[in-house]
Amino acid sequence: MGDEQNDAVSSEFKLVGFANFVRTNPKSDKFKVKRFDHIEFWCGDATNSARRFSWGLGMPIIAKSDLSTGNLTHASYLLRSGDLRFLFTAPYSPTIAASQNVSHTATASIPTFDHDACRAFSNTHGLAVRAVAIEVEDARVAFETSVANGARPSSSPIELDGRVILSEVQLYGDVVLRYVSYKCGDHLSSGVFLPGFEPMDEASSYPVDYGIRRLDHAVGNVAELGPAVSYVKGFTGFHEFAEFTAEDVGTSESGLNSIVLANNDEMVLLPMNEPVYGTKRKSQIQTYLEHNEGPGLQHLALVSEDIFRTLREMRKRSAVGGFEFMPSPPPTYYKNLKKRVGDVLSDEQIKECEELGILVDRDDQGTLLQIFTKPVGDRPTIFIEIIQRIGCMLKDEEGKLYQKGGCGGFGKGNFSELFKSIEEYEKTLGAKRVSEPAAA
Repeated sequence: MGDEQNDAVSSEFKLVGFANFVRTNPKSDKFKVKRFDHIEFWCGDATNSARRFSWGLGMPIIAKSDLSTGNLTHASYLLRSGDLRFLFTAPYSPTIAASQNVSHTATASIPTFDHDACRAFSNTHGLAVRAVAIEVEDARVAFETSVANGARPSSSPIELDGRVILSEVQLYGDVVLRYVSYKCGDHLSSGVFLPGFEPMDEASSYPVDYGIRRLDHAVGNVAELGPAVSYVKGFTGFHEFAEFTAEDVGTSESGLNSIVLANNDEMVLLPMNEPVYGTKRKSQIQTYLEHNEGPGLQHLALVSEDIFRTLREMRKRSAVGGFEFMPSPPPTYYKNLKKRVGDVLSDEQIKECEELGILVDRDDQGTLLQIFTKPVGDRPTIFIEIIQRIGCMLKDEEGKLYQKGGCGGFGKGNFSELFKSIEEYEKTLGAKRVSEPAAA
């Protein structure tokens, strides 16, 4: 997108804030979108990254594609809990394939994998998400429609073994939106992923289920919200589901602006944030952009069927290879909680929220329970959110109950508490920096 077009978009783009935003669903998708399919991380060591997430989140490693399966190009391990699937991929040396007289990509099970791009990605971003994959009715149609509507192509459609079609377009930064379509019906229940992957022995990972069931939303950080939102809306047809400004969710020290994009059934949610300037402290979004060296995926919100059980299991392992959590809010937060959600949560559940550090918010439709980990890698960039939504139960055409997407909102009432936690955490990161010599 050229500078003149960026300027035009910016001049037309106006946030109205949470209070003035009117939610409508025009059902404007440009192609049939079904659900989130998987998230792929590119990293330097897929084995240890996969095992760490398996242990920390209670996600068994169910499939592999590596040297043992004949893949000389990359090591990839697939984790699954309910409908949530994480894929960890790292490159092998290109000389390994050359020594076997085959192309260095010929044995790859993920056809869009590229050695040079993966190494450059890891060097630039550290441990980070490369692909947000969504299942669509036809990955070929989704790609062609997206490109015709302004999407920057990353990988043209590729059919694998007559079973799966993959294609990719640029989302933001070095992150791609991957389209996946299957020709084998309900692939989630059948355990099918991609040709070239083989089942893993159950004993090779951690069998304890912590109760995590699906991906709720995938949040990106960008330098400027207007062009990024217009770009994604333009090629997907997704509509604006919610928006927040610094006045809605900031603190006295820093803040952000945010827009949530959603597909027709509002189960694929893609929020995007931008930093705000002129505050006492640098926006956390700007800190992310600096450490990530550009736009990228900030956090993944994972739905638990029982957040109390999930958090008890995760906290058991936080000090021994799992994930640490942001500091809990002060006791006054939980003293006020009964007034806010006492009609939804019992006194015992509110006490559990305080013991586990869970934040609670609600909107006009339902209630949201949420908690955030500290960054999962070396850099203060990507982190995990665990949530549970309460309420908004509807019946589909077959009479089956389902929960409306985004039920309970996105924690607007908790943003200030989260920001305070992040601000305090960032202060600890800068506490031992070498200071400038004092003036004589």
